[in-house]
Amino acid sequence: MALEEFRSNKLRTFLSLLGITFGIFCIISVLSTISSMEAAVQHDLQSLGSKTIYVHKWDYSSDGMWWKYIKRPIPKYEELVLLREKVPMIANAAYVLNTNSTMEFGDNILTNLNYYGVSENYNNIQSIEIGYGRYLQQADFDHGEGNIVIGYTLAEKLFVKPERAVGNIVRLKDDKRAIVIGVIKKQGQSMMQMLDYDNSIIMPFQFFKQMEKAEATWDPIIMVQGKSDANIPQLKDELDGAMRSIRKLTPTQENNYALNDIESFSKFMHDIFGNISLGGWAITALSLIVGMFGVANIMFVTVRERTGQIGLKKAIGAKRGTIMTEFLLESAFLCIIGGMIGLIAVLILAQIFSALFSFKVFVPASTIGFAIGICLFVGILAGIIPAFIAARMDPVVAIRSKQ
Repeated sequence: MALEEFRSNKLRTFLSLLGITFGIFCIISVLSTISSMEAAVQHDLQSLGSKTIYVHKWDYSSDGMWWKYIKRPIPKYEELVLLREKVPMIANAAYVLNTNSTMEFGDNILTNLNYYGVSENYNNIQSIEIGYGRYLQQADFDHGEGNIVIGYTLAEKLFVKPERAVGNIVRLKDDKRAIVIGVIKKQGQSMMQMLDYDNSIIMPFQFFKQMEKAEATWDPIIMVQGKSDANIPQLKDELDGAMRSIRKLTPTQENNYALNDIESFSKFMHDIFGNISLGGWAITALSLIVGMFGVANIMFVTVRERTGQIGLKKAIGAKRGTIMTEFLLESAFLCIIGGMIGLIAVLILAQIFSALFSFKVFVPASTIGFAIGICLFVGILAGIIPAFIAARMDPVVAIRSKQ
């Protein structure tokens, strides 16, 4: 009966569906985009290393008071060695130096590249997959050899085919020569671009120091990864005590270093995206409410048109519950159809957007289930008053009004 009603009033059905479709489309598209953005950000944060704390002079959660941190001493490699001795909860620790410079091969010059001077165990903390050649070995670190691993994009730009890069000699900053021993697998663009390995060069930190002699440009970090059973707050406390001991700080002196906890930052970002989702839901819900009123209006018109039918049904024994169920099902069915159209539109646009841009948009299964539930709720809410009016009609009055 509902389908026949939809077919006999195509324009009215289309207008009703349009409101619900647009409302569901807005809600799913906003929630899916926010979920995709959060997943991308959390993936980038995880790439920094799980159970990892960054010992740095800069506090990542600071309020912009850079003058408070700029005079702090930079972390030293010797401090990393002492931390390994003092903190048994450490599974891996690495010393990382960073700067930007150039790379040349033949007549080709690439600028603004990320230089990472790293110590042993860096690849145990960071997930670095080698596509061609090999990663740095212990001998490279022991002798401070000029062996480097470069990003896929760099190898592609300089050698056309990335596999050709292995074994070639390139020129780095100040015409320093280095041998390419490996090419990192293509990473692709990330949401936050925290570690853009596609445009990076990884080398032993001893070789980095030979080339970049000015300590002011190093910006070193000690990366500490806890053991699998390590508790991050406890590890942080152990590191705090060890660092204060290493730097011989008195109980009244403030820390002249920062312990940046990636997991805490990840939770902080999760809370931010949760608030954004609430805001997005509040805004997009307005369009759904408009659609709901459209469906309710159509159901009022439907009840008026079927007044005679309702009277006949009640005259031959139809109960109030039966009449209410009929109109509620019709209203819910109308909303579900509109919601499914909106959902299909979002899925198609998500595929198109993901194909055109590097940012992947996906529709979580929870969002799909949520959308279906919303359609049912809106359908019942929109039809409850018209259905109640229809159920309470007096059969004699209903039949007479039709005549």
